[in-house]
Amino acid sequence: MDSHIYKKASNRLPAMAGIEIIRFNTRGTTSEAGTSEGVFDNGEAEKADVLAAIDFCFDELVVKDLWIVGWSFGTDLALRYAKDARIKGLILLSPPLQRTQGSDLEFWEKDPRPVHAFIPEHDEYLNPTQAVERFASFPSLNLNPIAGAKHLWVGEPYVYRILSEITAIIAPERLPLPTEI
Repeated sequence: MDSHIYKKASNRLPAMAGIEIIRFNTRGTTSEAGTSEGVFDNGEAEKADVLAAIDFCFDELVVKDLWIVGWSFGTDLALRYAKDARIKGLILLSPPLQRTQGSDLEFWEKDPRPVHAFIPEHDEYLNPTQAVERFASFPSLNLNPIAGAKHLWVGEPYVYRILSEITAIIAPERLPLPTEI
């Protein structure tokens, strides 16, 4: 899914916060640009997509400080496959924890890199109360409930809020974000 939150991040954050964004659809994903090659594999074969994107960032784009931002299904992929030691940390938006395994959480619990999870109050997959339970064994997780928000982060106040939260983690000196570019 070519999420509006990713589109807005990639369109706004480079100019507003100096944060460069690479976004991609995993295999078999349909968006207004068409359908990605390959077949959706419920988070298994998508490992290759995540690893290829990470290698592309380091090898081709020569990124020095790479943060992985996942939204929804992408958070499961980040927790499962974005374990490369060169990555600075993870930012999880609306994590459903549908495909994340216990061993993935155990990895991140032991890893010193930061993991930030932003949980919409009205998320139909994992709300803040459920997130506290599901992440109970992960005390170093930065768990951030967002009042009023829904899974898709619809509405400009929620877009601005989550882009500000991402900026606070990656480039805090660029806050507050402008309301116009």
